[in-house]
Amino acid sequence: MTTILIVDDEPSARETLLSMLEHESYSLETAKNGAEALEKAERLHPDLILLDVMMPHMDGFEVCRRIRSTPQLAEAPIVILTALDDRASLLRGIEAGADDFLTKPVDRAELRARVRTITRLNRYNTLMEQRENLRLMADRAVTAQEQERRRISRELHDDLGQALTSLMLEIRNLQESLPVPQAELPERLQALHRQAHEISVKVRELAQGMRPPLLEALGLKDAIQAYCAEFSRRTNIQVSFEADEIPASIPDTHALTLYRVLQEALTNVVKHAKADCVWVDLTLEGRILSLTVQDNGCGFDKEKIQPGSLGLRGLQERLVIAGGVFKISSSPVRGTVVMAQLSLPEEAPEAREAA
Repeated sequence: MTTILIVDDEPSARETLLSMLEHESYSLETAKNGAEALEKAERLHPDLILLDVMMPHMDGFEVCRRIRSTPQLAEAPIVILTALDDRASLLRGIEAGADDFLTKPVDRAELRARVRTITRLNRYNTLMEQRENLRLMADRAVTAQEQERRRISRELHDDLGQALTSLMLEIRNLQESLPVPQAELPERLQALHRQAHEISVKVRELAQGMRPPLLEALGLKDAIQAYCAEFSRRTNIQVSFEADEIPASIPDTHALTLYRVLQEALTNVVKHAKADCVWVDLTLEGRILSLTVQDNGCGFDKEKIQPGSLGLRGLQERLVIAGGVFKISSSPVRGTVVMAQLSLPEEAPEAREAA
C-alpha cells in the first residue's frame, strides 16, 4: 500500500489533508514538526511526503534538505505545501530538493490528482529501478557462470585431455612392444585404445561446448556457420544457414547468449525432434539482432517443459531479463521454431548492406 507522510505543525491542517485523502486507499501518517518528520521518514520510507513550509524550529525547506541528504530517502517525492506564492520561496523549495508545490488553501481535487500522479510515477520508477537491478544481477550471474565454464573447460582440456592422450600413447607403445604370438591381447589393447580415443573426443567436445573457441576467434556470424557445419557433419542432419551482415562490435554477452540458444536448440533437435533438416537464420533489422532455428521434426508440447529445466527455459529467462525476446512455436506438422531477439546498444554501428 502507498504510504503518505503529512507534515504540518497545525493540527487542523493535518486533519484537513487526512480527510481529503482518507478514502483513496493510502496509508496515511502524520508528523507535527521537522524532527518527527525526519524520524518517521527514515522509519517508514514513505512513497510521498506532503511537507508544510512554515513550521517552528525547523522549517519545511530545512526538512527537505535533510531528507535529500539521507541516502535511503534521497529519491522520496516531496510536495511542499505553502501559503507563500512569491518567486523567491519557490526557488528556495527547488534548491532544497522539492519535486512539486501546492498553494494553501489546498484544493481537494487538485491534491488528489497530484498525489495519484506522483505516487503512480514513483511506483513506476521503483519498478524500473528494480528491473534494472535484476538485469545487472543477472548479467553478473551469467558472467560468473561463463567464467566457471571456461575454468572447467580448461581443466578438461589441459588435465583430463592430456591424461587421455598419454594413456593412448602408452597403449600404442605397449601394443608395438608385444611379441606377435600373443593371441587376444593385441585385440584387447586395440579395443582399449578405441575406448580411450572415444572418451578423448567426448571430453574435447564437452570442453569446446563449455567455452566456445569459435565464438572467441571468429565472431558470432562465422562461429554459428562453423558450428552448423560441424553439427551437420557429426549428426548427418542437413543444416541451412543464412545471415545478414553483422557488426563485429556487438556486446560479448549478446553474442554468447545467441550462441547458447543455437547450441541448446540443435541439441534438442538431436535428442527429441527426429528431424533431418534444420534452418538457421541470423538477421539484423535496425538494432534488433535475431536468431531463428527451425526444424522439420515431430514437434512437442511446449507447455510440458519442466519449470526447473536448465535448457530452453533457462535461456528464456536469461533473454527476458536482458530485455530480449524468446519464443518457441511447435507442432507435429511444422516442427519446432526457436526465436531469440536482443537489442544492440545505440552506439553500436549499423550492419553494412550485404554485397
